[in-house]
Amino acid sequence: MGVVVPLEDKPEERAGIERLVALVAPGMESVNRLILSRVGSDVAMIPEVANHLISSGGKRLRPMLTLACASLCGYAGNGDVKLAASVEFMHTATLLHDDVVDESDMRRGKLAARMLWGNEASVLVGDFLLGQAFKMMVEVGSLPALDVLATAAAVIAEGEVWQLSAAKNTATTEDDYLAVVRAKTAALFAAACEVGPIIAGRAKAEQAACRSYGTNLGIAFQLVDDALDYGGTSTKLGKNVGDDFREGKITLPVVLSFRRGSDEERAFWARTLEQGEIAEGDLDYAIAIMRRHKALEDTIERARHYGAMARDALALFPDGEMKRALLETVDFCIARAH
Repeated sequence: MGVVVPLEDKPEERAGIERLVALVAPGMESVNRLILSRVGSDVAMIPEVANHLISSGGKRLRPMLTLACASLCGYAGNGDVKLAASVEFMHTATLLHDDVVDESDMRRGKLAARMLWGNEASVLVGDFLLGQAFKMMVEVGSLPALDVLATAAAVIAEGEVWQLSAAKNTATTEDDYLAVVRAKTAALFAAACEVGPIIAGRAKAEQAACRSYGTNLGIAFQLVDDALDYGGTSTKLGKNVGDDFREGKITLPVVLSFRRGSDEERAFWARTLEQGEIAEGDLDYAIAIMRRHKALEDTIERARHYGAMARDALALFPDGEMKRALLETVDFCIARAH
C-alpha cells in the first residue's frame, strides 16, 4: 500500500485550475466536438478503443494549455482548436503505446485498452490517432506550428526508446533521468504551449517564453507523478500505486534513494528493479527507504524548482486573467502531491 507524501504545507495545496477551465471552456467545447468527429471510422474497433481512453476522464490539460497560450498572445482565429485537438490526439496515442510497452493493466482508473482489445489494436489505434493529429495540423496551414508538433512527436518517440534502453538500470543518473523526462513528457507540454504564439504571429521571445513555460511545467508534472507512484493513492493516480516499482521503472525517487542508500539498500533495488524479483512487502520496504532518505520530499522540491521556472517564463506577459490562470496551473500540478 502507498503512503501520503509527508510534506510541509505550501500555498499551492489549495491550488486549482478552475480559472483556466472557465476561460477556455468555449474553445474546449469545440475541441471536444472535433475530437469526437475525428475518431470516427468505418472500422468499428477504432472508435471503440479510442473513445475508451478519450472519454475516461482525463483533464485534457495539454489542449487547454494550447488554447490558453493562444489567447494569452491575442490569437483570434480557430486554428488553435485544431492544434489543441491534435495535441490531445498525440497525447492519447502515446498513452496507448505506453501501456503496451509498460504492460500496464490500468489507465485513469479503468482497465487499459490493451487489456480489452489487445496490444496490437492499442498500437494501431494509437497510430490512427497520430495520423488524424497530423491531418489537423496541416489543415491549420501553419508550417512553423506543424514543425514544432512534428518535432515533438519525434522527440517523444526518442524519449520512449531512451527510457526502454535505460529500463531497470539502477546506475541511471539524475541528469540521465531528467533528459528522458524532457523528451517523454515535457516535449509535448512545450509544443502545446508554443504553437499558440506561433499562429498568433507573436515575436520569437514570446514563443520562447511559452515554450519555456510548457517545458518546465511538464518536468514538474512528471516529477510529481513519480512521487505519487510511491506516496499517493490509486484514486489520485488513476492507476495502481507502485506500478512504476512493479514495472522496474527507474524514476527520480529511485535514483535519489539508490544514490543515498546503503550497500544493503542498493542490493534491494538491484534485486527488485533490475532482476524483477519482487516479493510480498517489497513495495512497502521501497517506500520506507524513500522516506528514510527524503527521496519523495526532494522529488517534490525538484518539481517546485521547475514550477518556479515555469512561472518566471510568463513574466514577459502583462498581468491578466489568462496569465493568472496559467500561473495557478503550475501550483495545481504541484499540489497533486498532497
